[in-house]
Amino acid sequence: MDLFEALFLALIQGLTEFLPISSSGHLILTPELFGWADQGLGFDIAVHLGTLSAVIVYFRHDLVAMARGLLIRDSVDGRLARQLIIASIPLGLVGVLSADLVSTVLRSPAVIAASSAGFGILLWVVDRFRRGQRTERELSLSDALLIGLGQALALIPGTSRSGITMTMALALGLSREAAGRFSFLLAIPAIGMAASWQIVQFAQEPETVQWQALVSATLLAAITAFIAIALFLRLIGRIGMGVFAVYRVLLAIVIVYVLV
Repeated sequence: MDLFEALFLALIQGLTEFLPISSSGHLILTPELFGWADQGLGFDIAVHLGTLSAVIVYFRHDLVAMARGLLIRDSVDGRLARQLIIASIPLGLVGVLSADLVSTVLRSPAVIAASSAGFGILLWVVDRFRRGQRTERELSLSDALLIGLGQALALIPGTSRSGITMTMALALGLSREAAGRFSFLLAIPAIGMAASWQIVQFAQEPETVQWQALVSATLLAAITAFIAIALFLRLIGRIGMGVFAVYRVLLAIVIVYVLV
């Protein structure tokens, strides 16, 4: 992988990781369109660390408050932290049990196209008929578990982790902004688990590391992801989810036309 390819894919990863449009679908489609080789596990780890650092920096004050809240009885921030932990459990369990299936059968272009379009339409329908204006701090533990179960579906490439968690949050009565914030906070343990799993695999089968490309990709993914989070939370209350649903259907059509 040369520097240009690394930066281009890092830009895509940073922009799509937190928007409800499926980063996996884009990262699979892009190399196919341009005839590039697989980016390799080292690159995947690098961009995951970049996007993880972006969401941690953006929500740094919330994370500090939640850490302190865990030590205080009946703390609202502490309860939110516990909800994030509970919501992360299904993804971890399903990920371990289905790792081989996800990395082989479910990576087919047909699956990616179907999940991109199907879950995109579902996101639009739920957003269109939503009625709630709850905040993420009003979620119950059962609500958090339901969102976590939805997040486990994101192991199917094309589903979009942020998309399915926002869909579940909206269905449970959260506002668009609150659904986005909870989804992004939930990304911290999710991306952390994914990166940790990849690091273990990398240690077992090490590959040649192009440090300049990987460091550059990490920084670019972090910067673009931070911008994507900030813009999404600022604009989502006005623009809604329809634009993302339309984009996902168009992406599915492109995938079918190019790859299926």
